Amino acid sequence: MSDTKQNAKFAFFYLLSLVSLVFSSLATGMVIFQIINKKIVDELTLAPGGFQQEALKFAISAIIIAAPIYFVMMWLINKNLLSGKLDKESGVRKWLTYFILLISAVVMIGWLIGTINSFLNGELSWKFILKSLTSILISAVIFSYYLYDIRRKDATKNNNIMRSYYYGAMAVIAAALISGFFFIDSPRTVRLQKYDQNIVNKLNQLDNAINAYYGENGKLPQNVNQLLNGGSSYYVIENDITDPGTNKIFEYKVDSKDAYELCATFKTENKSLANDKSLFIDTRWLHDAGYQCLKQRVTLLDTKKPSSVTVPVR
Repeated sequence: MSDTKQNAKFAFFYLLSLVSLVFSSLATGMVIFQIINKKIVDELTLAPGGFQQEALKFAISAIIIAAPIYFVMMWLINKNLLSGKLDKESGVRKWLTYFILLISAVVMIGWLIGTINSFLNGELSWKFILKSLTSILISAVIFSYYLYDIRRKDATKNNNIMRSYYYGAMAVIAAALISGFFFIDSPRTVRLQKYDQNIVNKLNQLDNAINAYYGENGKLPQNVNQLLNGGSSYYVIENDITDPGTNKIFEYKVDSKDAYELCATFKTENKSLANDKSLFIDTRWLHDAGYQCLKQRVTLLDTKKPSSVTVPVR
């Protein structure tokens, strides 16, 4: 194979390893950050640094895809170095190694800036310290590995230090990946929760229509069908008030002049989440799994205020 083709192949190895390195290192840091956010809960829920399952799921996905690619690329690079096909003094190797160091430096500087910015915006000191240590350690491992690699004298022999970096990084990333799975819901659970959230959204819309009806007529509707025609301040269609599981209109019960119940069948419960300070739960719609009737009371809202409020759980 010509030198041009060999250089192109090695350039591909290095550049792909760079892309996968960025994803792998950032994702590993994100997993650790989210675990810190989960385990160290800030009483001030409006402060930055709250636990986010979506961010953790993205980080896990990135590790699953990017980490194997990175380790395969590094194995191929070191294999060619050992065989002599890739010259230690090759311009491709030197230029791209330093380029990887540059990109890694830019990414990690941005990461550290973001961490310090969160601290200045009110994040707890312990969370800041742990996140800073995580950022510094990941940066230090990447930099020391590539600096040692580019400066070592003999690249044609197996090196215990390089091997330690390789398998050590693999172990850390694997540990982060496995740990992340303990802090996320299963895909099936997430799907069921989204199903229940869809029901809650419909109940909330129905509740707003009932309140609007009461505001116009001074009384509760006798049944949900009275809402279908709409009024000057409310409008619903049958799909808005239909249970997606049964394809029937949600059951509605009048308890008193201004109190009523809305009933539906839920797949999961959310009462146990009410005390989770990393989440925002509308306490009016707390429910168990199965058939539930949720008691509500008419609230005459000031027109200058928002029509609905999500109450953060303390």
